Amino acid sequence: MIRNNIMMRIWILSCMLLMTACGSGEKADKIYMNGNIWTGVENASRAEFIAVLGESILNVGGGDYSDFQGPNTELMDLHGDFVVPGFMDSHTHFMSGGLQLMSINLRDAKSKKEFIRRIIEYTSRIKDGQWITGGDWDHELWGGELPNRNWIDEVTEKNPVFISRVDGHMALANSLALELAGITASTPDPPGGLIVRDPANGEPIGILKEEAKGLVTAFKPKESDEVLDNALTKAMEHAASLGVTQVHDMCSWEDLKTYDRNKLNLTLRIYALPWYTNWRQLIDLNKEKGPGNDWLRWSGMKAMMDGSLGSRTAWMHEPYLDDPSTTGLLVMADTVEFRKIMREVDRAGIQLAVHAIGTRANEWILDAFLDMEKENGQRDRRSRIEHSQHLTPTVMDRFKTENVIPSMQPYHCIDDTRWMHKRIGPKVMAGTYVFRTFLDRNVNLTFGSDWTVAPLDPMTGIYAAVTRKTIDGSYPDGWYPEQRITVEEALHCYTSHSAYAGFQEDKLGSLENGKLADFVVLSNDLTGIQPDEILNTLVLRTVVGGRDVYIRSANKDRTWN
Repeated sequence: MIRNNIMMRIWILSCMLLMTACGSGEKADKIYMNGNIWTGVENASRAEFIAVLGESILNVGGGDYSDFQGPNTELMDLHGDFVVPGFMDSHTHFMSGGLQLMSINLRDAKSKKEFIRRIIEYTSRIKDGQWITGGDWDHELWGGELPNRNWIDEVTEKNPVFISRVDGHMALANSLALELAGITASTPDPPGGLIVRDPANGEPIGILKEEAKGLVTAFKPKESDEVLDNALTKAMEHAASLGVTQVHDMCSWEDLKTYDRNKLNLTLRIYALPWYTNWRQLIDLNKEKGPGNDWLRWSGMKAMMDGSLGSRTAWMHEPYLDDPSTTGLLVMADTVEFRKIMREVDRAGIQLAVHAIGTRANEWILDAFLDMEKENGQRDRRSRIEHSQHLTPTVMDRFKTENVIPSMQPYHCIDDTRWMHKRIGPKVMAGTYVFRTFLDRNVNLTFGSDWTVAPLDPMTGIYAAVTRKTIDGSYPDGWYPEQRITVEEALHCYTSHSAYAGFQEDKLGSLENGKLADFVVLSNDLTGIQPDEILNTLVLRTVVGGRDVYIRSANKDRTWN
């Protein structure tokens, strides 16, 4: 009898505790309700609400949300709109993008005349002596002729000019900029770089490729902190309007300083991967301050093996079809020293992300990663190859077996494939932008934009991966259509796969209880529309850490930037 009484009291007490717990559970600050929510969780049903507490998701589910609603909870009606985890762009040049938004725009100049006209117009609005930078020109838009300093010298006599090609791997300097840098016919090509010269007299025409660009940038004045802070603000506003909630940024040390200076005012998350020449400072920073926090992290390092296909500097096994004198450039001047740097950085637990576009460059860096692992031992390092663009069949196989992440930018697939056949043959093209191959082999393919080289907009990237239709309409059924992927696969490449690529899969990449509340509200259900309609989809709301950082105003059209 005594034992029964004790058991009864325990049962009553348990019930009281349970009732108390149910009645006093945590209440949300906000509940985003009445949504069509794609959580990114494998085989999960669509959810209808997201309850947010602080910066995190308290609960995501369907039906009744009253358990999470308190007297001060704000209800946000999504009106049935489509919701996805925040887009995580795995490859940007974010500060360059912000500065480009403040500079001359030559991205869509389709003729020599238009190119010159825009420079004249821009020059009329600036002071004498001010440098003209940015640009993002694409000579393929006017037939492939490289611009020449003679095109612009007469209209830029009082302003040094150094404007980049859209890929960032070559730039045009006017005569004033060349003079300031001391570049003449007798100036030798620097290691890993090329000064393009007039074949008639050996004089520089103004085009500098790869490491040769540094001959001019060394003389270009640095932007003030105020200018850099403004550029960051513009870049963040642009990102928020496109649903980008995190970037993996291939940045300079100066960029990292700008992010740190603005760390309390960030409206998106930044995973900074500074340039390898700062490897000692990066190791010291991680030792002194750790890898950063959920808003700003710096536990990765960027390096570059070769250039780009557009500039004929991607390092290939075979010569270029339209210039048999070259197989591209190995831009890493001292590969022996770089291998030493890789080992030291890896020992410090820092992730390596190395640019490789050409077939030979990709093979070289995979070999270097393998040697590094043999010397330092196995661990979950998640080494990355940025671009992973042109691959041999043997190299494709190695990404899975060696646990290397291909960080790719699908917009390039519908852009440079307009003219790719002029540079490389069918054998190499068949191993280019192999999205389907990677996913079929369970490789953690991650997507980014390469902004400012390409538009930051994830809708253009998803469209490119799903359709592979070139922007000039030359491949209406898709360029190598067997490499197309589904919308949901593309969404994973922009969300959960990017989270894994940045060691944040426990906090980001899907909408689950306890994860950070980063998500995007879209005007269309991407999984239920025709692929061409993806480009007409608008970002209605962007939420980062439970905070609305962007709400679309009426009558705002989409632009590709």
